[in-house]
Amino acid sequence: MLSVRNLQVRYGRSVAALHGVDIDVPADGVLAVLGSNGAGKSTLLRAVSGTLRLHRGSVVAGSVEFDGRRIDRADPAAIVRLGVVGVPEGRQVFARMTVEENLRAGGIGARDATRRAAARARVHELFPVLAERAKQRAGLLSGGEQQMLAIGRALMSGPRLLLLDEPSLGLAPKVVARIGEIIREIHAQGTAVVLVEQNAVMALRVAEHAAVLEVGRVALRGTAAELAASDDVQRLYLGGHAESWSEAHWRHGGRTLARWER
Repeated sequence: MLSVRNLQVRYGRSVAALHGVDIDVPADGVLAVLGSNGAGKSTLLRAVSGTLRLHRGSVVAGSVEFDGRRIDRADPAAIVRLGVVGVPEGRQVFARMTVEENLRAGGIGARDATRRAAARARVHELFPVLAERAKQRAGLLSGGEQQMLAIGRALMSGPRLLLLDEPSLGLAPKVVARIGEIIREIHAQGTAVVLVEQNAVMALRVAEHAAVLEVGRVALRGTAAELAASDDVQRLYLGGHAESWSEAHWRHGGRTLARWER
């Protein structure tokens, strides 16, 4: 569904943020993108969503294709109409608007009233609290509820690919676990997901495939299970000690991860 090839991104004239990034997201799949601060995770999502120019960034080489169509030079609104919708880091709900008004804003591009009603029903099924607090101002919701609203607002447009930027940021462990469950449910309903996360434990439990960015480059990629078992990911992101690389190789039937050294 999504194919990123040799993507190079720069901010201004001199700050190179991505260096030849290649990733793929299969239809109805979940890809987790891990990495520390400054690794280029949010930049990758901006390139896919067409919002780089809002941050004074630009694609200087490579391509982004969605369902076989180039979108790296497309207008953000056109990308949303194609079915690629993002949830930015920090939730960024419209604080003075009610929960219902936020949801209506998310579905503003859907002209079909039947589709809007179906999308709202889906959101209320996933997030019952949003139905209960429909008339409440979004700024008065808890952090976890605001994150649910931000995801629900994105779902109002009926996306085929959902881009999530650090949905667990600043949330309590129980809320993070619930967000992970919701991402699984969204995936099970037929929406592909790119999940950018520093919480590797949650991300690797939710995703089927994963990639690790380091200083703007893909350092590791493979299935989520393979990355969770790798010593590098255990040491850097999971805080534990994994089996050796060779042991992981044989435990996974002789399949190795595609790996790029620094």
